This record gives sequence, C-alpha cells and structure tokens, in this order.
Amino acid sequence: MPVNASPEYAKAEKEYLEAKTPESQIAALDVMLKVAPKHKSSENLLANLRTRKKRLEGDVEKRKKAGKSKQLGLKKGDMQVVIVGKTNSGKSSLLKILTNASPRISGNRFTTTEPQVGILEHNGTQIQVVEIPAIDGENFDKGIVHTTDTLIILVNELSEIKEIENMLPYASGKKIICFNKTDLLEETQRRKIAATLQSKKYNFVLISTITEWEENGIEELKEKIFNSFKVLRIFTKEPGKEKSNRAMIMKPRSTVKDAAEKILKGFSQKIKETKIWGPSSKFGGQIVGLNHQLKDLDVVEFKTK
Repeated sequence: MPVNASPEYAKAEKEYLEAKTPESQIAALDVMLKVAPKHKSSENLLANLRTRKKRLEGDVEKRKKAGKSKQLGLKKGDMQVVIVGKTNSGKSSLLKILTNASPRISGNRFTTTEPQVGILEHNGTQIQVVEIPAIDGENFDKGIVHTTDTLIILVNELSEIKEIENMLPYASGKKIICFNKTDLLEETQRRKIAATLQSKKYNFVLISTITEWEENGIEELKEKIFNSFKVLRIFTKEPGKEKSNRAMIMKPRSTVKDAAEKILKGFSQKIKETKIWGPSSKFGGQIVGLNHQLKDLDVVEFKTK
C-alpha cells in the first residue's frame, strides 16, 4: 500500500486481494486507480495498477472469445423463479433466506460466478429458486432468464428497474420487483418508494434480508412468488392412508389421466379405479374416469388392475 493512501484505497486493495474472479479484481483496480495518490512518486504505482488491469481485461476477453462457460447444466423445475440484479444487490442473501441453499455471501463485487440453486417450500409446493451472476458482470447469462416462469428483479434504487428491464427485452416470465435494503430507509422514504412503484403498476414488494427486522417483507414475497404460477396442486393417496404432504404440480385443465402419466409414463393404462376428494368432486371419494378434469387441491387415489 502506498504512503499517504486513503482508507478508500486500503479497502479497495483488500477487495482486490480477496477477489475470486477477474471481474471483481478489475472492479477493485478501478477504485484503486481512482483514489490512489496522484503525485510524481506514485507514477510507478499507477503504471503497475494499469498494467494489472490491462492483463486481467485481456484474460477476460480471451475467455469470452473462446466461448468457455463455467455455468452448470440446470434442469428446470415445475415452478422456477430466477433472481436477477446488479452486483452487491443482495441476491445471495435473498436466496439463502428463501431456500435451503448456502451460497457464498461477500461484500466483494461479482462474487457469484455461476447459477446457485435452492428450493423454496411453500403452500405444499417446491419452487426452484435460481440466483444467477450479476447482470452487470462478465458471467451473466440471459438464457435462463428468457425461459424462467417468474423473474425477481432485485434493486436498491428505483433507477435500476428500467436499466435491468432494458437489458432483458426477451424475458417473458412474470416479474416481481423487489426493492431491497429497506431497513436502511426512513418510513417516509419507504412510503414514497411504494407509492412510486404502485403508480407505475409494478408487482412489487419492499424487502430486507435482515431477518430480525419485523417488516422485512419476506413472507409477502413468498406469497407473491407462489401466486405468480398458474398451476394445480394435486395430492395423491394410497387406499386406507393419508394423502401425501407434497403436491404434484400440474397445468390448468389437467385430467386424471395427465396426473397418472406424470407419476409414471403408461401408468394410466394400469388404473382400475380413481377416487377424488376436493374441489372437483361432488362428494368425498367420488369415483371418476380418466378424463375427469382436476382442480387445485384435489386429492387423487388410484387403484390398479
């Protein structure tokens, strides 16, 4: 560290030394170049920082041209939501709170370099939640964003919403705007932000990843995520036993036959009798045919030949 270096330089240098990716090292070097002392005795230091940055940028460009990707193959779940946001927006913290995942959480920029996956269990369903690398980083991949069912756009400033939306012109999933770190704001600021988002007709929630804060908005977010999916939750049961605790996810207008085939291809041909309990039945235990149309929260019992 140079003589007379500022605390900002010391912090950036620490981030550079702890960085795990070239992108985060470049970001730290940019700060170091900006706040480094500017006098004759610091010329060698500045030249060294520029050389390091140029070398790292060359490495990133080579990797980009080679078309190499570290991203893992990811099988899409029946219900999938993707968290997208800028670096240090709180994506990893949100994934950890919502799911069983344990992503690496750091104050360094561009910590997430490949998709991180967790499962949100809510209302009898399992929802696949995916955190992807920062939208303003080299490892960002639009592919998964374009195919997901629901998109959480995580922001810390109102101006980031349009900026992110403009970078995702082909995203077709339903969008939930999550304004994060609201525990740092005054009540009047939170009300103003909520009023602005409401006036623009956004589907939004104000959140904080500080779980101890009573108004963190996490439960409201879980409900919004669940309600973004138009699906049927169908429970199965064996004769003489209780229904399963975990729902089978079906598309609207699905039939008994569709449910049987989802359990096992060809299973519908082995069914001798089907009983239904729930919204689509006239009475509990009604015997129905394979073409019977299911409704949300139905319970289905199959007897085989």
